[in-house]
Amino acid sequence: MQDRPDQTPPASLPPQYRLPRWDLSALFPGKDSPEFQKALTDIDRDVKKFAQDWRGQVAKADGAALGAAVARFEQITENIARVETYVSLLRAADNREDTFAAKIDDRLRASVQDLLFFTLEINRIAEPALLQKIAAPELSKYAPWVAGLRASRPHQLDDEAEKYRHLKEGVAEDAWRRLFDLTMQGLRFDVGGEKLTEAETLNIIDNDRDPARRRLAWDAFAKGLGENAGSFALITNTLAALKAAEDTQRGFEKPEDSRHLENHIDRDTVGALSAAVKSSYAKTSHRYYGWKAKKNGTARLHPADRNAPLADAPQKYIPWEEAKEMVLAAFAKLSPEMEKIGRRFFDEGWIDAEPRAGKDSGGFSHPAVPSAHPFILVNYFGTTGDVMTLAHELGHGIHQVMAAKQGQLMADTPLTVAETASVFGEMLVFRALLDREEDPAARRAMISEKVEGMLNTVVRQTAFFTFEQKLHAEYRDKGELSPERLGELWRETSRESLGPAVNMDVDGAQHFWAYVPHFIHTPFYVYAYAFGDCLVNALYDAYDKAVDKNDFAQKYAAMLGAGGSKSHEALLEPFGFDVNDPAFWRKGLGVIEKYIDELITLDQKIERAAKAEKDIRDAGRDLTDEKPPAANDNPTRDDFKKAARKKPPRAGLDSAVPPKPPKKGGGAGGPS
Repeated sequence: MQDRPDQTPPASLPPQYRLPRWDLSALFPGKDSPEFQKALTDIDRDVKKFAQDWRGQVAKADGAALGAAVARFEQITENIARVETYVSLLRAADNREDTFAAKIDDRLRASVQDLLFFTLEINRIAEPALLQKIAAPELSKYAPWVAGLRASRPHQLDDEAEKYRHLKEGVAEDAWRRLFDLTMQGLRFDVGGEKLTEAETLNIIDNDRDPARRRLAWDAFAKGLGENAGSFALITNTLAALKAAEDTQRGFEKPEDSRHLENHIDRDTVGALSAAVKSSYAKTSHRYYGWKAKKNGTARLHPADRNAPLADAPQKYIPWEEAKEMVLAAFAKLSPEMEKIGRRFFDEGWIDAEPRAGKDSGGFSHPAVPSAHPFILVNYFGTTGDVMTLAHELGHGIHQVMAAKQGQLMADTPLTVAETASVFGEMLVFRALLDREEDPAARRAMISEKVEGMLNTVVRQTAFFTFEQKLHAEYRDKGELSPERLGELWRETSRESLGPAVNMDVDGAQHFWAYVPHFIHTPFYVYAYAFGDCLVNALYDAYDKAVDKNDFAQKYAAMLGAGGSKSHEALLEPFGFDVNDPAFWRKGLGVIEKYIDELITLDQKIERAAKAEKDIRDAGRDLTDEKPPAANDNPTRDDFKKAARKKPPRAGLDSAVPPKPPKKGGGAGGPS
C-alpha cells in the first residue's frame, strides 16, 4: 500500500493510479456498427420464423423435436440478451445513452412478446405427456429449465393476459425504474461548495477521516434525498401498486412470494433466516456499535460515523494495480483456475472502475451472455472497502464465467447462491490481507471494517427486507404511503437493527430509504445477501478445516459451474449443509459474534499496551526530574527503561497481538 493524503487520484497521476474503462467490443464494435444493426434485423427475422413454425404446435411435438425447438429458442433469446446487455452497459457507464437504450429496449420487447407463446404452451402440456417427452435426450438436457417453468405454472395467466403483462412492464415498471435511475444520476450534492455525485458523496461519508467533512457530506446527501422525497415516494408507491395488482392476478399470497419462487426457496427458510438474524441483534450490531460509539467518545454515533474508519486506523491509498494483485493472489490460493479466469477481467478490458459523472454508483457484475463474458462495474477510490467490493464483484464474475457452459437458459444462478460466490471472494481477500498484517492497530482497523461489512450484509440487509415487507403490506392494507410515513418505517426498522448506539433521531436520517436501488429494481432481493454471508461463513469454515484443500476447491468449482442447473439444496449437498435447519443460520451468525469478540479483545490489549507505554514515559520524566542523567541532556528511550528497571515488566505492543481470528466470515453487499 502507498500512503496518500487524498482518496481520489487525479487524472494527472502516473499509470499505476489510472483506472480502466471496459471494452464492450466482445458484444458489438459500436452502437452504429453494421454488426449491431444486423443483430437487430436477425432477431426480427428469427423470432418471426420461430413463431410461424411453433405457435400452436408445442404439445404435438415429440421429445426430440421439442428439444430441438428449445435449443433454437435458446439461441434466439441469447441473441436478444446480447443486445439488451450491450445497451444496458452503455447506459450504466453514461446516462446520456438512456434514450438510445430505451428505444432499443422497446424494439426488443416486441420480439420477446412474440416468443411468450412458447413457454406458455410448454406449461400447458399435461404432466404425463411431458414426462414422456422429456425422456428424449434432446429435451432431457433442458430438464432443469423445464422444471423451473413448471414451478411457475400455478401462477401463469392466459396468453393474452401474459402478453398484456409483458407490454405493461415496459411502459410502466421499467419506465418508473428509469425515472429513479435518471433522478439519482442527475442529483448533485453540495459538499463544501463542491457539487458531487452520489458515489463521490457516499465515498466521503464512508471513508473520509475528517468527521466534520463526513457530516457535511451526510447532511448534503440527506438534504438532496429530502428535497426529492416526494418523487421517490411516488415511484415507490406506484411500483408497489403495480406489484400488488400482479400478485393478485397471479395468486401470490405475500408480496415476497414471487421472489422466493424465482430463487427456488420456500418462505419458511427465509423466515428462519430472518428470525435468526433478528434474534442476534443484541450480540452483533447492538454490541458492535456500542463499542464503536465508546471508541468515538460518545453515547450515540451520528449516522455519518457508523461506517467511518476508526480514528487511529492507518490511512492508505491502494493503487489499482496493487488491488488487482491482492485480489488475484487470494483467488489463486484457492484455485489457480479461478485466478486465471479472474486475471482475464483485468487484462482484457472487462472492468470499468473509473468514478465519473453520469455513471452508475455502486458496483455489479453483469453476466452478459455465455458466448461473450461478464462485465464488472465498480467505482474505485482506493480504499480497503473498494478492494473488498472489487473482490465481491470478481467473485460474481468468475462464477458467471464458470456457469456459462450451462447455456443461456440455465447459466443464471438463484440469487441466494449467486451471492455466495461474491461474498466468498471477499472472505478470501480479507483473510489474505489480515494474515499479512502484523501491526496491531492496523489489524484492529481491518477486523472492525470486516465486522461492519458483515453487519451491512447480514443485519442491514435483513432490516431492508423487513422494511420492504412493512411497506408493501401497509400499501395493500391502507393505500399510498406518504414520504413521512416511509421515513417512519425506515427509522423504525433501522433503530431495531442498529440499536440504541446509532442515533437515528438525527434530522435527515428518515430520508435514506430513498436511495436503495434494490427496492426499485429487484423487490425483496436483499435477503439474498444475508443468505450468502451466513452460507459463506459455513463454507469458509469447511475450507479452513479441510485436510484436502484441493478436494474442497473441486467441490466449490463444481458448485459454481452448475449455474442454475441445480437447486441450492443440491448444490450444497456435497458440503453437508442443511439451510432448512435454524441451527445452521445461528452457526453462521456466531461467526460475526466471534469476530466482535476478537476485535474487543485486541482493542483491550492495545489499550493496556498504550497505558503501559504512557506509564513508562511518565516514570522516565519523574526520574529525570529527580536526578537528570549525567552528561546527557537528551535521554534516550533506553535511559528511561534503565531508570524504570525496578518497575513491573513492560507490557509492550508485542504482547498486544492476540491469536489471529478464526478463518470465518463474510462480506458486504448492497447499500449500507
